[in-house]
Amino acid sequence: MSNKIETNYPFTGEVLKKYNLFTDKQVEDVLKTSNKTFLAWKRTSISERTDLLKKLVSILNKQKEVLANLITQEMGKPFKESVSEIEKCIWLGDFYIKNSEQFLADSIIETEAKESFISYDPLGTILGIMPWNYPLWQVMRFAIPTITAGNAVILKHANNVTGCSLKIQNIFEEAGYPDGCFQSVIASHNQINYMIGNDIIKAVSLTGSEKAGRKIAETTGKHLKKLVLELGGSNACIVLKDADLEKHIETMVTARMQNAGQSCIAAKRFIVEEEIYDKFLSRFKANIEKLKFGSPLEPETDIATMARVDLAEEVEQQISDSVKKGAKVLIGNKREKAYFEPTILTDVEPGMPVFDDEVFGPVASVIRANNEKHAVELATNSKYGLGTMIFTEKIEEAKRLIGEIQDGALFINEMVKSDPRLPFGGTKYSGYGRELSKEGILEFVNKKTVYIK
Repeated sequence: MSNKIETNYPFTGEVLKKYNLFTDKQVEDVLKTSNKTFLAWKRTSISERTDLLKKLVSILNKQKEVLANLITQEMGKPFKESVSEIEKCIWLGDFYIKNSEQFLADSIIETEAKESFISYDPLGTILGIMPWNYPLWQVMRFAIPTITAGNAVILKHANNVTGCSLKIQNIFEEAGYPDGCFQSVIASHNQINYMIGNDIIKAVSLTGSEKAGRKIAETTGKHLKKLVLELGGSNACIVLKDADLEKHIETMVTARMQNAGQSCIAAKRFIVEEEIYDKFLSRFKANIEKLKFGSPLEPETDIATMARVDLAEEVEQQISDSVKKGAKVLIGNKREKAYFEPTILTDVEPGMPVFDDEVFGPVASVIRANNEKHAVELATNSKYGLGTMIFTEKIEEAKRLIGEIQDGALFINEMVKSDPRLPFGGTKYSGYGRELSKEGILEFVNKKTVYIK
């Protein structure tokens, strides 16, 4: 196996930079540095930590365009979407600046004791294994609350966004965080397995594919380490017959096509009641056809290439296998290197890859439902459980469906999206544990019972 990796600009394929994998000694040094830093960092006050977080947010603000350009260069999303990603990281930081003191405060419990409460103590060094599709947001939503809770963090980022990985470490250091509070490693699979087994690593957070989640769960389970998994999704978008298409069709298109469809929480299966099916399909198609393809660095570009050629090839294969089983291509289904044309498939049914599996690209599967009950049955017919969206004007009736949807999120008349104020995570094959909100900052703490008689 080569000890080098390279990053590429997906739009042209040009090599951006080459990096050396860390040696085993470098990995060992990272672990030791992290542990040493944690022993001091855990004793700092929450106000000290949030003061540093204010500096980090300020740096994100000042370097917004530089960081957005790096994201776009390494994984190919339109520059305007990369800017929005940085702005969301800033919002995240502001949220934890305002709320961490309250979230981490001892919880008083009334018992017979003179005093009894829950103390939220940091665990130690937490390993984050993160994906390429939101190179800063995915890392920050894990790292900011985890570090603010008093832990140290080591990041193993996706190889194709190694520049982003190292830049994030630089941002933490520039903000004044102690050396070792946040470190990036360029490591092999064997080195990651070694790290998980090392006593210094107390827990792991992975955002990635179902396949990666299973492998990491097997390793963490062997070592009895805590694990948070945010995995794939095949989110359903239920369009009921009374939905206001004029008001919501653009939201539905964005829910599938933003980031070239490379989002775990994207709407992937559009389940439409038959009374509105033709009208929906006509408007949906017209709006998708308006999307402007071009260089991701151009401000007017709506959709660019996917992040890698192999990812586009995988989507192509999923469509091919589904067409063989009866799916019909309404528009799209053309690939050129890493570019995959926005695609709509109809006559999609359970048993096809585009229904059963996660399709990580700009492909919308449209499914006809006989009625609301049938729509919910189709939506919940999935091994995934990340999120569902329902579009309807009958809000109170839709709220009665909350208990029928077993996903981690249900959004009515809005696309599923992450929000620092709300917990984020899934059920079933979409993983377990939660990020963001109060739940996110308490994932990697020891909820210690203290009882004083």
